[in-house]
Amino acid sequence: MTDSSGNPKPTIWEILRSLVSPKPPGTPQKPVFPPDSATEPVKIVTSRVLLVVYDPVMDSASGIKLSKMLNWKRPEDLVTGYIQDILQTSNGTARFQIVERVELDEFPVQIDGFSYTPQGYLDVITKVQPPHTPPMADYQAILAKLDVLARVTKREIDEVWLFAFPHAGFYESTMGGAGAFWCNAPPIAGTSACARRFVVMGFSYERGVGEMLESFGHRTESILDKTFSKTTGSANLYRKFIRYDKESPDQAEVGNIHFAPNSESDYDWGNPRLVNSACDDWYNFPNFQGTARQVNADEWGNGDIRRHHVWWLNHIPHVAGRTNGVHNNWWQYTMDPNLVL
Repeated sequence: MTDSSGNPKPTIWEILRSLVSPKPPGTPQKPVFPPDSATEPVKIVTSRVLLVVYDPVMDSASGIKLSKMLNWKRPEDLVTGYIQDILQTSNGTARFQIVERVELDEFPVQIDGFSYTPQGYLDVITKVQPPHTPPMADYQAILAKLDVLARVTKREIDEVWLFAFPHAGFYESTMGGAGAFWCNAPPIAGTSACARRFVVMGFSYERGVGEMLESFGHRTESILDKTFSKTTGSANLYRKFIRYDKESPDQAEVGNIHFAPNSESDYDWGNPRLVNSACDDWYNFPNFQGTARQVNADEWGNGDIRRHHVWWLNHIPHVAGRTNGVHNNWWQYTMDPNLVL
């Protein structure tokens, strides 16, 4: 059979084959975005956490542990403050549930197989000896010992929190699983057999809740950067969110976790300099009003690390709907990297 031009008509099999045949090699794939919506409900995400505390016994006779010997903080207190801050700043949309707590009487194994002894670690803390190098922990060994890949696959847990001390060798955050991407550190090697992405947080009970929020802030930056990586120009609202005056004069928004709207260097959260900022307009998201005003460190705690990070997190959108294909509740991505397309 022929068409009106005299050309042979394709058979039904040719038509079906053309529908399922892959595109020729090198054909670029266009990003597929879910449709925008003003009403799609907010997704509340609860992340089930395996909490692992490294707190070795430093003296066998007394049984005193490292955290007690050096009068460092109780992990339980830090965890409580951290979970409460995330719940409050996310307007209840981001929730952590500790499903198991494991306490280990040991020093984490490092990438070359080294582990500190109690006396060796005290020598480092008192600066008798320098820290061991290479400094990083052996994540594959740690995850294998805790059976993390299997537990994530079975959805018993969604992420891991490793609590330790200075020189333990942990990243602030890192990601594992199939399709894992940069999360303030390279993806964890040897974890692609796990079908689900998962985050491993590294915390220190020598520090405070503010430092824990900083680690979460960097996790947020990495995941949102990936979330918006398929958008371009003005559609990339995350790039708008993190503007600060030094790099975008007179166009500051909320800034990033290191740079407040008026910061002139990393961690400059106490700067009294007034700058124009549209930070308040993020409370109107996604219906921006175009408002801006003069702000300085009075807004975010005059240099207090925890207060700045709470202020920053408070501005992250947590409302219904989708804009440019991205859900208006950005917290769902920071909590569950499997939702990042």
